[in-house]
Amino acid sequence: MKIAIEGCMHGDLDNVYKTIQHHEQIHNTKVDLLLCCGDFQAVRNEKDMDSLNVPRKYREMKSFWKYYSGQEVAPIPTIFIGGNHEASNYLWELYYGGWAATNVYFLGYAGVVKFGNLRIGGLSGIYNERHYRSGHFERPPYNESTIRSVYHVREYDVQKLMQLEEPLDIFLSHDWPFGITDYGDSESLMRQKPYFRQEIEERTLGSKPAALLLEKLKPRYWFSAHLHCKFAAAVQHGNDGTVTKFLALDKCQPGKKFLQIIEIESEPGPFEVLYDEEWLSITRKFNSIFPLTRRYANFSSAAGMDIQESREWVRKKLEERQFKSFEFARTVPTYNPSQRNFDPIPEIPQNPQTLSLLELLGLPYILDSSPVTGERTNIQASLAPSDLPMYDSEEIPIDDIDEIEEMEKAKADDPTRDET
Repeated sequence: MKIAIEGCMHGDLDNVYKTIQHHEQIHNTKVDLLLCCGDFQAVRNEKDMDSLNVPRKYREMKSFWKYYSGQEVAPIPTIFIGGNHEASNYLWELYYGGWAATNVYFLGYAGVVKFGNLRIGGLSGIYNERHYRSGHFERPPYNESTIRSVYHVREYDVQKLMQLEEPLDIFLSHDWPFGITDYGDSESLMRQKPYFRQEIEERTLGSKPAALLLEKLKPRYWFSAHLHCKFAAAVQHGNDGTVTKFLALDKCQPGKKFLQIIEIESEPGPFEVLYDEEWLSITRKFNSIFPLTRRYANFSSAAGMDIQESREWVRKKLEERQFKSFEFARTVPTYNPSQRNFDPIPEIPQNPQTLSLLELLGLPYILDSSPVTGERTNIQASLAPSDLPMYDSEEIPIDDIDEIEEMEKAKADDPTRDET
């Protein structure tokens, strides 16, 4: 199976697909799957821009809306995770995973699927210690704080992934696992990105939860993005253990190393995205402690649950539908370049895929629960920004590598420039 791996998409689906098709023509080959490591930017319309944490000068509709509307169809099956530049309102609709457009599958805030006989897992978002243990309290419309915190990785999602026992072939994360630079050419990396040196030397670069998952899951391949550069490493687990091949890639721009095509042994096709039995069993087991406020999840109550009983129940349900995922469904109006849309859009539409999956698993729909009480509300999906508790006065760290790169470039152009 030939798999294309792409770093940060930033909404440039057209250009990525054209690049892959050009490769196919030159090499007379066929790519079977595209994996994207975040910053996908599944923006469907102007309203979604309100949930995209991107400086206004970078806010563009890009090309995803054409795939959402059906004007274009992804020529290659595509699986992606979320990063820190996303239409977070849309990804929340698909918290458990699902088709973001025809042939374009979102793995969810955390998730595992099968593609052919390959198991592919992923964790969306980036690590921020302040919010790691919090529940998923953010709801649209986001304010200046929640538009950032909504994409911060949560312990709840990591703990679900930590329950996996069966081997994974591929894992995707947006930011890099902590300590991964120890296993590659870090000196070359620091020459390429001098402002990484301090973080590497002070042991602050990367995600600690991702490092925990790397140690536990030991996938054959691990792909990341976020830091806008190409970096390879090989992690050997134990003296005689298996090896994880790590690769990070850049963003989709001319001259950038944003795409890599690899070949992995697999059963012959045709291939399709299928639900993973073990993962859905874990999802069913953990959903009763899904934290929907700022309060931490109570993992002690999940410890006593019988995963095997859950798995047998899930297997019967999945066999009835041959493990196939539910079909893509549009939930909001699509961008029309010739006409601005002023129709009201519900803040948190209940996505039919999510409803169907939860019905299959015998679980309630709780994504529109109050971010304060955790109880479902029939009035408004979230509190108004002025009603939400604000963060303390501690400065929110920069999550955007573009901002850091711009600051470094400005400093190089004018060493006397005051960055404060």
